[in-house]
Amino acid sequence: MAVPTSHLNLLSFTGNIRILHLTWFAFFITFVVWFSHAPLMALIQETFQLTDQEVKTLLILNVALAIPARIIIGMLVDSFGPRRTYSFLLFVSGFLCLGFAFANTYEQLAFMRFLLGAAGAGFVIGIRMVGEWFPARQVGFAGGLYGGWGNFGSAAAAMSLPIIALMFGGDDGWRYAIASTGILALIYSAVYFFSVTDTPQGATYFKPKRAGGMEVTSVGDFILYLLMNIPIYAATALLAWKLGPSNVNLLSVAVTNIIYLAVVTIYIVQSIWIYQVNRQALKEVVPELERYNFKQVAVLNIAYMVTFGTEVAMVSMLPLFFLNTFGLSLVTAGLLASGFALMNVIARPVGGLISDRFGRKHSLSWLLVGMAGGFFLMSQITGSWPVLLALIVMMTAGAFEQAGNGAVFAIVPLVKRRMTGQIAGMAGAYGSTGAVCLLTVLSFVSPQTFFLVIAVSTIAALAVVLLFLEEPQGHVAEVLPDGTIQLIEVT
Repeated sequence: MAVPTSHLNLLSFTGNIRILHLTWFAFFITFVVWFSHAPLMALIQETFQLTDQEVKTLLILNVALAIPARIIIGMLVDSFGPRRTYSFLLFVSGFLCLGFAFANTYEQLAFMRFLLGAAGAGFVIGIRMVGEWFPARQVGFAGGLYGGWGNFGSAAAAMSLPIIALMFGGDDGWRYAIASTGILALIYSAVYFFSVTDTPQGATYFKPKRAGGMEVTSVGDFILYLLMNIPIYAATALLAWKLGPSNVNLLSVAVTNIIYLAVVTIYIVQSIWIYQVNRQALKEVVPELERYNFKQVAVLNIAYMVTFGTEVAMVSMLPLFFLNTFGLSLVTAGLLASGFALMNVIARPVGGLISDRFGRKHSLSWLLVGMAGGFFLMSQITGSWPVLLALIVMMTAGAFEQAGNGAVFAIVPLVKRRMTGQIAGMAGAYGSTGAVCLLTVLSFVSPQTFFLVIAVSTIAALAVVLLFLEEPQGHVAEVLPDGTIQLIEVT
């Protein structure tokens, strides 16, 4: 088994650094594919003569499947390993991207864009891979690099695809530009499959004892698990409401009601599965060594709901905010707003590094304090402010928020190794849920009130972290196939 070094030589392409680079690039490609339509939407709208309402519907559909997909992908990665799961997701996403690129009707566009939301679940897979290849003292920084550099895929798509479309030229240039991202995903699915392994040589890949839901170790944890699933399904119902007759009117009353019924039914079915997975554990006392506290998962869900939910919502609204508040040109407003997303490349790894160096709970708490303060200052921005000062405040708030993302996922791999994918999937689903909730709030209030809502939500998340999060200490235990216990260091 390879012995990890005490520092990360990012210029290396051997050992765990090689795995890190190959994996963040896989995440990068999933984000390029996921957001390939956004920078070309004006050309797509012109080709299909879409109304503004139909464009908004495509944007909503793009995130709809990401919420349940992260839960499902989390289960798959724990059962089948990140190598096969990432390769499979890239392969399927590549074909879906080609389907979107060469769609002939709006209905085909909408259906393919809905399915492509699954590409947004790629993030979950790499968290398990990083957790397998890096020790506890490095997992925050490595996970932050993975998340921050991979997230840059959306910005890379925005910067490159319009140029690629122009290079192809003609009315179908946008189609070939989007198709090229699908082909890239197909090629890299094979590259990734043949280039990585799930664990270092000689290490054991721990799998859940049963599929269908997370294992819990007490009746109280079982009840909390069922309760924590409700907001995820509620967010899906909220998306259906947005697409229904009360809003964009893509769905009829009957179809919307069917979706509501389906959401409730799926929640009930999943709850039954979770009970089946945990039936034995609920009847007997789980040995002390094998226990973990689901409360840890719940706290991380809430923290990521605020941090990542804010990130997605801010990226969506900042260009228009700068445009309307300061009377800037569309190009200038877009450039200023892009600074928020670009902070990810640095801030997320820094958040993970701080967590590794100064303690998980302590670091996350102070980052949430900074985030709350930053967004309170943003709520005070008016057109009388100097644009430079507004930009500095925005970048500061964004730095704390994105570092908070890194700090959350510096803890996720340390909760329970064999369920890291499912824990990451649930936290990721909560991040998307937060985005849906905040964008809904934004549709009813001014930007200044919206920023204040974020600040108050962050304070609430901070209170939850301070009261309920436990600092990972010592070791977690996993059972080897032969029944012996292996201790994994998490301090």
